[in-house]
Amino acid sequence: MRDLALLPKAHLHLHFTGSMRVSTLAELADAAGVRLPAALLDGDPLRVPANERGWFRFQRLYDAARSVVRSEETMRRIVAEAAADDAAEGSGRLEIQVDPTSYAPYVGGLTPALEIVLDAARRASAATGIEVAVIVASSRMRHPLEARTLARLAARHAGTGPGEVVGFGLSNDERRGETAEFAPAFAIARRAGLASVPHGGELLGPAHVEDVLGHLRPDRLGHGVRSAEDPRVLDRVVSEGVALEVCPASNVSLGVYPEANHVPLRTLVEAGATVALGADDPLLFGSRLVHQYETARDVLGFSDADVAELARGSINASRASGGTKQTLLAGVDAWLAPA
Repeated sequence: MRDLALLPKAHLHLHFTGSMRVSTLAELADAAGVRLPAALLDGDPLRVPANERGWFRFQRLYDAARSVVRSEETMRRIVAEAAADDAAEGSGRLEIQVDPTSYAPYVGGLTPALEIVLDAARRASAATGIEVAVIVASSRMRHPLEARTLARLAARHAGTGPGEVVGFGLSNDERRGETAEFAPAFAIARRAGLASVPHGGELLGPAHVEDVLGHLRPDRLGHGVRSAEDPRVLDRVVSEGVALEVCPASNVSLGVYPEANHVPLRTLVEAGATVALGADDPLLFGSRLVHQYETARDVLGFSDADVAELARGSINASRASGGTKQTLLAGVDAWLAPA
């Protein structure tokens, strides 16, 4: 059986605070004199119901973890460790997602907060050999005008290489905010050449996917897994060339599906969708990127050729340069070749 940690891949759905190692969180909390909920430190995957009460619990835990990120040094450490962990799992490209708003008060503002992450990404790329780029994410929980501010900030740092902003996202509870009101922010980002990478279609179903498709014109959709519930919507996803960032551990932890064998990954792939597996928030969901590939192979019955195709999808859906993609795709072919 081939080693999935040696399969070259791109990681396109990983949140900044949610990428933290449990050991790092515990150390930071101890240094800050903060008592964290046991659920953040026990290493067990979060399990909540797929309703507003479940999301509230998830968000409370995420906010508790984020509360100990209070310095430039800590921000740099999170990026460096995320890159090291991904490199150990075969990633050749990481596009890490961050909303600088939460960290701005500790480092002098939005611009310094983002620039710290970008510089840390450049340094981590040099140290690990994995390309680390950044997606700036706005939140559905805040006013759409704030999203425009973040889009303009992201646009000033647009690029495709390590330590550059490659995309603009929209995260948090899909049930909050009006999708259409965030369209101007995405238009700003799109004019700067940034990928449109909003969340959608995890907590809400196909109608929400269509709402996001229509207003935000995504290049990739964070999750999008519930488009499988409506063949017409899934056909639209495929025909519009929208890649899906599918995160099986997240789907189970947030109660969208009762167990991993219910995640409709096979339905998405057989419909022709480009799929990139992601770990989302390993800190809370208890598993990193390779585990998502293990789920595909060991739980959902994907062959090595199938999981190689998922890796190719992640690479092709990334904003990496043509040269980087070519190198990683050649590595996938080598991984799959007979011994």
